[in-house]
Parts: sequence; structure tokens; C-alpha cells
Amino acid sequence: MSEFFEHNVKVIEHRWPALAVRLLIENTSQLQADLVEGLGSTLSINGIQLTSRHDRSREAALQADSLPVDSPVVHVYGTGLGDLQMELLQRAGLERLYVHILNGAVFALVLQLLDQQPWLSDPRVELLYAGDLREIQLPFFALPSELVLADDFSAKIRDRLISEIHLTFNNREFDPQSPDIVERLQVSLKWVEGDRDVAELFGSQPGREVFVIATGPSLEQHFATLRAIRNEAARPLFICVDTAYRPLLKHGIRPDIVVSIDQRISDRHLPAEGTSDITLVYMPMLDPAVLEAWQGARYAGYSASPIYQQLRRQLPRGELYVGGSVIHPAADLAVKMGAAQVTLFGADFAFPGDKTHAGWSDGDLGPQLGAAKHWVLDGHGQRIKTQLNFRSYLCELERFIAGHPKVRFYNSSRAGAMIAGTVFHPEFAS
Repeated sequence: MSEFFEHNVKVIEHRWPALAVRLLIENTSQLQADLVEGLGSTLSINGIQLTSRHDRSREAALQADSLPVDSPVVHVYGTGLGDLQMELLQRAGLERLYVHILNGAVFALVLQLLDQQPWLSDPRVELLYAGDLREIQLPFFALPSELVLADDFSAKIRDRLISEIHLTFNNREFDPQSPDIVERLQVSLKWVEGDRDVAELFGSQPGREVFVIATGPSLEQHFATLRAIRNEAARPLFICVDTAYRPLLKHGIRPDIVVSIDQRISDRHLPAEGTSDITLVYMPMLDPAVLEAWQGARYAGYSASPIYQQLRRQLPRGELYVGGSVIHPAADLAVKMGAAQVTLFGADFAFPGDKTHAGWSDGDLGPQLGAAKHWVLDGHGQRIKTQLNFRSYLCELERFIAGHPKVRFYNSSRAGAMIAGTVFHPEFAS
């Protein structure tokens, strides 16, 4: 035990005794720590610099400047070398600084190598493990290095942090003034006027079990089971997302309802032949050619997106929740129709078995396996390849599920991402 570690831990034991016990058993032996020098110096952990190697103080000042000066409470995710904490503690109006540990082993190693007592001893500081809370807290600054180094325990908080950081960038495509969006909504107007309101479906299936079917690779495990259940007299309602429609048809499974919201969906994904008994629930960005050809009932609705603000005033319609993916309005439709139990199929948010989607070739629906540079934990607690937007969609589905505690959500597979708030289905999940 180094002298630094002894003194640092003494402060933590006094202020947060339960947390100190956890820190003392963190395994730092798997971490490669190196001193990196420039105009100044910093620590590199497993090849990731914790801070600038040139001017740590200036970097911390820039980071602090991104946070509201007048906020009495601030959250910092990642412990770094303590520079940001010290910078923020200089604010006279700061009443509470929450420091969330994203990697316990990294923090334990820093405690061995550097004196962290000045900020640990400040009575305004609260120290906690990020993974102990289910949701992120605002306002926050997340140290970039520790978003990369975040451990498995903090993975879901890391994903929420990154999703929040990228929110403005991700929404750039949905500018209500975009000529392409304005044109598409103008063309779709006649369909919205003539089609039924999705709100008519709300409350129509009280207490019924609903299968919400997405296109993740694990769906392939369930085609035979779904086909058998679909042919039963008393069965769950089948709601599928648009990209799952063709794979389901190919395996003899006809959904009751298809949900589509994306302007890039075409008749390639939603062929209209034989759809007279299948309901299409859509949002007005959908390709008008798909709407024109669809033979079954069509129900229009909106999301809370600003792109529908004017249309919403002109033609009021029911609203479905969208958090970036069509899986969200499909799940919301099930809940609003009255489902007491929802089982998710193909909701993987990852690439199990090194595949991107069920029933489609690599890259057919956008993401390619080779572009998967990130990870989530699967149902076995193992890391599995994914991409950033999938992690964001997963966060939003988990938030949706948390907001509907009276509905029981099942996950049909352990192969894809672990979905907080779901239970693995005893019959389907292997």
C-alpha cells in the first residue's frame, strides 16, 4: 500500500465507509499504467490518457466552462486525476459536487499514485459509483477518457451519458425547416387526412398479451415458434417493425400490425401484395408510395418531434413515443392498446452471432458488422459488438419500460443486449 493510497483511503473510509470497502477489493493488476510527458505530464491507462499531457489545469478550466456557472449542484462522471473537481470547487456558489466513479479499478490506481485528498476532503463532494444509479443526473461533465475506460458495472450509465452528449448532433437531420422534410410532409398530407387516427387503436386490446417483433439476429431463433403460435386460435397480438415484415412473411408469419416511421423505408421493405388483412401504423415521413400501395387499414400518428408541430395543429392525431428507432413506437402502441404483457423478439441492439439483422444481408439496412466498434453486455453478462446509435436506442427503450411499471416486459433472448426492466421469458429465452 503506497503512502498516497493510505492517506486517500483514510479520507474515503471516514466519509464513505461502504464505498471504501468496494475500492479496497478493486483489481488494478490488469491495468497498464504509464507516465506520459509533454509540456506537462499525465497518466495513460491501457493506452488511454486520463487528461492532457500538456496543461491539465487549462483543460480542466475548459471542461468546467461547459457547465452552468450558477448551478448549485454539478455532476462529474469519471474521477480523472482530480483536476476538474478542483476547478469546480473554486466556485463560491457550488453547494454539492457529485463525483461518479466510472471505473473502480482506474480510480483505485490513481489513489495509489497521486494525492487526491484536497477534493475528497471537501464537504461539498459526494462520491459514488456511477452504476449504483439507474439514470444519469444533470448538469454533468463526463470525462472523455473514462467514457472509453468505463467498466462493465458502469456500462449502462456510460451509454446514457454518450447518448445525451450526442443528442444535438443526432437531431440535426430532423430540422422542421429542412426542404426535404417540408416536401415529404406536404405530399403525405392527403394520406393523413384520409386515413384513420392511431388513437382509435388505443385501449382496443385491454389486458392482451402482445408480441413486439424487431429485426435483430436473435429473431431467427424464434421463426418456427412464432409461426406455430400465430396459427393458434387464442394467441397474442403480433406487432412488428417495418424491417421485420419481409423476414416474417418469408417464414410464414403474418403480423397483425406493422409499424413504420422512417422516410427511407420503401416497398422493398414493405411489399404491399397480400396486405389486405394487415394494419399499417405509420408517421407521415413514410414514403407515400408505400401508403398508396398498402391494401389494409392505415392509421396515422405523430411523435413528439418538432417536424410534426405544424401538422399536429392542422390535423390532430394520436402520438406514439419515438426515441430514434421504430422499436419505440411499436412498444408504445402495444402499451397504449392496453397490453398487460409485452414480449420483445429480435430486440438485440447488438450483433449477436456476428450478424446485423435477421433476414437481411450485412449492410442491407445500413450498419455493417465491420463498423461495430463498441459494445454492450448481452443476456449472459458478456460483451457483444454494437454501434453507438443502437446503444442510444437501447437507453430510450429502457427509459420507456421504466415509465410503464404496470406492464410486464419480457425479453425472448439472451443473445442480444441486456434490456433493463425486462425479464427473460421462461419459454423463449435460452
